[in-house]
Amino acid sequence: MASKFTELAIDCADPHGLARFWCSVLDYEVQDEGDGIVTIGSPEVPEGDKRLGPVPPTLTFAHVPEGKTVKNRLHLDVNPTDREQDEEVRRLLELGARYVDVGQGDESWVVLADPEGNEFCVLAGRRP
Repeated sequence: MASKFTELAIDCADPHGLARFWCSVLDYEVQDEGDGIVTIGSPEVPEGDKRLGPVPPTLTFAHVPEGKTVKNRLHLDVNPTDREQDEEVRRLLELGARYVDVGQGDESWVVLADPEGNEFCVLAGRRP
């Protein structure tokens, strides 16, 4: 059997604040917290990495003293499931995201940054 993707770790200045933002974006909930680390995940799959098949990955936010200095080399893509892209972008901006230009040009996706400046894309197609 191959490995499976179960968790993405994100260094940040404010794990609790960033976890709240991403819980709102993804409809996740806090699964664990302590010692400067907060883990969030889907309430639909409480067993997480113990499940045999694919699972929605958890996000773990860990406090680090260094700030973000350059464009992310890895980023998340989110896909609205119950609304159009422009409506989702407005919702995410209201949650604290902001527009960023990473040289993407005129594309079908919209590049935003979370409250700590981590870039992510909002895709145009809706998928459940």
